[in-house]
Amino acid sequence: MEGPISALYVARRACYGYTMIRTDALDASLDLALGDEHRRIDVDAWDDIYVVGDVHGCLQELERLVERLDPSEDDLVVFVGDLVRKGPDSAGVVDFVRSRPNFVTVRGNNEEKLLRGEKSLAELDDEDRQWIADLPVAVHWDDALVVHAGVDPRKSIVEHTVDDFETIRELGDGSYEPPFWYDEYDGDHRVFFGHTPLEDPVVRRNAVGLDTGCVYGGTLTAYDVRGDRFVSVTPDRTIQERPARKFVTPRRTVTAD
Repeated sequence: MEGPISALYVARRACYGYTMIRTDALDASLDLALGDEHRRIDVDAWDDIYVVGDVHGCLQELERLVERLDPSEDDLVVFVGDLVRKGPDSAGVVDFVRSRPNFVTVRGNNEEKLLRGEKSLAELDDEDRQWIADLPVAVHWDDALVVHAGVDPRKSIVEHTVDDFETIRELGDGSYEPPFWYDEYDGDHRVFFGHTPLEDPVVRRNAVGLDTGCVYGGTLTAYDVRGDRFVSVTPDRTIQERPARKFVTPRRTVTAD
């Protein structure tokens, strides 16, 4: 879907290192799974790289987190999707991310719900919706893959659908009970993901979970890829209540190799 907003975004990607380089097996697999709805990043074009968890319209907390990260124009900030819905200022978050050429996000299931007409946000205008429609489902570089929800370890990447990448959580009956996909995943690429509200981030050799429930009174968390550390801010408000059973305490959490 091309238009003035899409064309500008593509130009920014070209300038700042968001390229469509087809160089590895992951590229080829994502081509087959997603067509042109993925982006490869040239990590050599950036100094530091930060990956940020689900924002859900929490502009104040996002501004505070970015202030703590203090990224320069030579640093890249990647979001795991779900910028919108549930929080008080989805339009403000969209504008904040869209206006920074070194910020990039994948599409989350809440963005997908807007595109499919399952949910609506009156505060978003046509330009906002066009920008959301142009977002990739996956962003990747070298040995890393950023998607909203995760990957299904029972499938090859080629077999994944948009819904797989945007909604997977448990491998069982969908009741917030283990095993979760990251408990069983042993793939070659380190997957950065959100979607599953966590009491603490997941950090493993091949999975980093970043949705620490900001909109539910948890924290907004970023991962410093080169520094191998988490940075978070705690909101001074709980915007939505969430049952404790729908927060996941990661098991077998280990530090990165």
